[in-house]
Amino acid sequence: MSVAYVDTSAIVAIAFAEEDAVELAESLTRFSRLVSSNLLEAELRAACRREQRAVPAHLLARLGWVHPHRPLTSEIESALQAGHLRGADLWHIATALYAAPEPAAIAFVTLDRRQAEVAAALGFGGVA
Repeated sequence: MSVAYVDTSAIVAIAFAEEDAVELAESLTRFSRLVSSNLLEAELRAACRREQRAVPAHLLARLGWVHPHRPLTSEIESALQAGHLRGADLWHIATALYAAPEPAAIAFVTLDRRQAEVAAALGFGGVA
């Protein structure tokens, strides 16, 4: 089973048909399971509202939600040791670490360069 943690940047790019969106969407089909923090839903809905676009329910339906049952303090600290991130980007990395204590077991899909650098430094199996 191949799993990918998907950051908001990837879903927004697909939803808004940004450059390389078709290729990105196709790359997500190679994973048997996609997961994310439910922060992605809030960020996606906010972006859709701002741009006066419909929320792509079909994209949200593909995602499994990671709901941490405890504070992510240790995951946040690990991520910050790998590099500086803004709050939402840090939350996504920390949630991915919570979902996969062995980062090599899953891919991390993002279009954010800094977030991708931190994910790679942490050892995620594939960073797109």
